[in-house]
Amino acid sequence: MYAEEVAEMAGRIRDEDIALVRERTSIDEVISDTVTLKSAGGGNLKGLCPFHDEKSPSFNVSPARNVWYCFGCGAGGDAIKFLMDAEHLSFVESVERLAARAGLQLRYVEDDRSAPRARPQQGQRQRLVAAHAAAVEFYRAQLTTAGARAAREFLAQRGFDRAAAERYGCGFAPDAWDLLTKHLRQQGFTHDELVTAGLSRPSRSGSLIDRFRRRLLWPIRDLTGDVIGFGARKLFDDDDGPKYLNTPETPIYKKSHVLYGIDQAKREIAKQGKVVVVEGYTDVMACHLAGVPTAVATCGTAFGTDHIGVLRRLLMDTDAVAGEIIFTFDGDAAGQKAALRAFEDDQRFVGRTFIAVSPDNMDPCELRLAKGDLAVRDLVARREPLVDFALRHMINRYDLDTVDGRVEAMRRAAPLVAKIKDREKRPEYVRKLAGDLGMEIEPVQRAVLAAANGQPAGAAAAPARHAPAAPNVDSPRSMVEREALKLALQEPVLAGPMFDAVEAAEYRHPVHAALRAAIAAAGGAATATGGAVWIEQVRDACDDLAGQALVGELAVEPLRIDGEPDPRYVSITMARLQWGSVTGRIKDLKSKIQRINPVSNKDEYFALFGELLSLEQHARALREQAAGGL
Repeated sequence: MYAEEVAEMAGRIRDEDIALVRERTSIDEVISDTVTLKSAGGGNLKGLCPFHDEKSPSFNVSPARNVWYCFGCGAGGDAIKFLMDAEHLSFVESVERLAARAGLQLRYVEDDRSAPRARPQQGQRQRLVAAHAAAVEFYRAQLTTAGARAAREFLAQRGFDRAAAERYGCGFAPDAWDLLTKHLRQQGFTHDELVTAGLSRPSRSGSLIDRFRRRLLWPIRDLTGDVIGFGARKLFDDDDGPKYLNTPETPIYKKSHVLYGIDQAKREIAKQGKVVVVEGYTDVMACHLAGVPTAVATCGTAFGTDHIGVLRRLLMDTDAVAGEIIFTFDGDAAGQKAALRAFEDDQRFVGRTFIAVSPDNMDPCELRLAKGDLAVRDLVARREPLVDFALRHMINRYDLDTVDGRVEAMRRAAPLVAKIKDREKRPEYVRKLAGDLGMEIEPVQRAVLAAANGQPAGAAAAPARHAPAAPNVDSPRSMVEREALKLALQEPVLAGPMFDAVEAAEYRHPVHAALRAAIAAAGGAATATGGAVWIEQVRDACDDLAGQALVGELAVEPLRIDGEPDPRYVSITMARLQWGSVTGRIKDLKSKIQRINPVSNKDEYFALFGELLSLEQHARALREQAAGGL
């Protein structure tokens, strides 16, 4: 979710300062701190990728354009993105580190983009994090007191000993109204800081009291390991509050972005290319202790888009390297509903999504307690594709012994098959669905095609006679499209005017078309000066995940020309790009003219004939241009 993070953070740091950081940063120097780089020819450098295991170097760096790309795993970007991926930093943290390295003073703006000023919240985060760190120590000490017996018993009953409690920083909020508040005030934290942090809250009388009381606590950490909030579990029957109570939204705690256990799991997630999403704090602990170190959980909210962004960054989730996202849900109705909801999120991942459901409907914590660590590892190992699970539970709702039941199940399941992001798998799932329903394959194919075209469930799919099939990525036409896009990304000053003049409709490959649209959305190649800033602008403007990955790839891939490109080469490339569609339209016009009666439809006949002559003249000009004449 790099583009979304840039959009969010660019509102805090001045855009021109971010651009200056990119300009003043030597990307090869930054990357050389981690990767040994050697010459790859053409001014590019090459080394072993730090994001996946490989024996031969496929990690390319272009110092001239201040970008990098790995042809092995598909990761790429500028120096900011490299620090984000290599050191698991946020966008703003990466910018700040590079600014310090370059000796630049960053300026920050208000959220409403008002006049620039010194960053007002620069010390606030440090204060709030420090307050939480002090609270962790306070709560941990309280866990050993007599009043915390119920908390210790709760952990023990779930298979967690003292060492496990200490590893995860578990604590106890005592049976007192303001013990933590007084403790933190004595350490110098102000009334406003404690309220802002969510550690204390005003009482009805106006005095400040602790937010958590008589509860078992888990500290919630961000990617860097800083404690930013707490999750609190009810222990006593006379507690009228909810079963779980979390820190409210604060400047440092955003529940839609937070994943419990991410600080301990991040390196294994990146290393294994796999993440296991569980439902609770004890499930994370159980998985980690059982030998599944990639487990994380949401904190008081459903798994959503922002969580996906965090995981995709850790997984290096691209077309080249498709990671695994494994959801664990209870086998009850609520768990099945959550799994179907997760299938909707599946489309936001490039990687493969799976579901792991215990045959006894136990969560990982219960499973570990009942059957041991091996059972938890087996649960994850027995995962099944999420689409299979979703389809099975969708059609099980209907009576397949009746015609009405089979047809209705087909109508409900067809949109799920149509949503499968890997198009090559759809025909196989059509056959599978037809077999599961006991139906012929043709009506199922029609239903899936209708759903893919956005038509009602029972509608017949319109024939797509004029929809060109997506060409093979290695076809001559696709190679020309690719070369044109490389020119726009690498040499916008040279190629921009001619590139922008060719319509987007000339790009037939869907990913190429998405990238062409992104270049237009970024202002067009003719307006760009090139380099990392331009490449990131295009990446940010691209809504297609595969297109975003392709930006980094094309930014460093050599052009198909010996020496430096010139206007003649650009002209030849753009002519070849247009040639196929022009000759195709000529062929269609000739066919149409042959079907028209020139006597009864004289006006239409001569209009089409005039258009044909114009196109043939254009084709001759393109042929000459493609042959090298300007």
